[in-house]
Amino acid sequence: MNILYIIGALLAFGVLVLIHELGHFTLAKLNGVKVEEFSIGMGPRLFGIKGKETEYLIKALPIGGYVKMLGEDSHVEDMRSFSSKSAGRKLSIIAAGPIMNLLFAVVLFSLVGSRGFNVPVISDVVPDSPAAIAGIQKGDKIVKANNSKITTWEDFQTEVYTTKGQPINLVLERNGVKDTIKISPSFDNEEKRFIIGVFPTFKEKPGFIQSVDYGVNQCVSLTKQVFIALKTLVTGKASASDIGGPVTIIKVSAQAAKAGIWVLLNFMAFLSVQLGIFNIIPFPALDGGWIFILLVELISGKKIDDNKIGFVNYIGFAILMAIMVLVIIKDILYPISL
Repeated sequence: MNILYIIGALLAFGVLVLIHELGHFTLAKLNGVKVEEFSIGMGPRLFGIKGKETEYLIKALPIGGYVKMLGEDSHVEDMRSFSSKSAGRKLSIIAAGPIMNLLFAVVLFSLVGSRGFNVPVISDVVPDSPAAIAGIQKGDKIVKANNSKITTWEDFQTEVYTTKGQPINLVLERNGVKDTIKISPSFDNEEKRFIIGVFPTFKEKPGFIQSVDYGVNQCVSLTKQVFIALKTLVTGKASASDIGGPVTIIKVSAQAAKAGIWVLLNFMAFLSVQLGIFNIIPFPALDGGWIFILLVELISGKKIDDNKIGFVNYIGFAILMAIMVLVIIKDILYPISL
């Protein structure tokens, strides 16, 4: 694979990490918290620049980044320390990272959508397909699938995929009238997936508002898909072999870069949503772990000892790094077929 595409992939992932950490950094500054380090990457230091009070670093391992704040890991008697701030101010700082990733995804999806996008309105029906047999016609709008609201074409594709061939209750709108049908997808041996035999309508030359609306809908749709994927992983319906780490991300990003800037931007938006959602998982050392603790403090009105939080986060970080090492080894020895 061309080294330029790999460099492009690394830069693209670096931008997503930068956006995430910039959220923490900005809110820390707005809340009067001293930021000691701002790092893109982990592990050995490659180079850095010392600012007035913050050291800006680039590190060797492209597996994330961090913003190190004064008093983040232990109690510090300083009005500019993280530990001295109220639970509400801390929460705004921690939540800013994932929120920035989701907002950035909306921007990227909107840019991609400005060139046109698929909508859940049938443009054509494959003859003798389950859709044709069920009476679906060109122009039908898919409103719901198994009681799930369909906003984007990807919503519908996800419903078909997750049913694994089981019957789907579809609510269709035709000439302003809604009707419910039951349809059983068939397995396509060429595409290796379940289909019902329909094609979406392509929205050409959307306006600014339509593009932004598409960006928001895509972000919401993908967020739901990520939670569905997490659920299947937790319940054992998905295999660990389906998990890809940094090596897989770089490979896919490089392929996206090779396919063109718009494909790369779409994939970056996809990754930005995943990065935002992953970080709100309530696990120590992740933003979600902090969010959980701070919500407990806000609800109970009682402050949890900063040193205990620091210790738990230290253990959580060690576990995350161990998992990351295992995922990287798995990526190298048992790569996902692309």
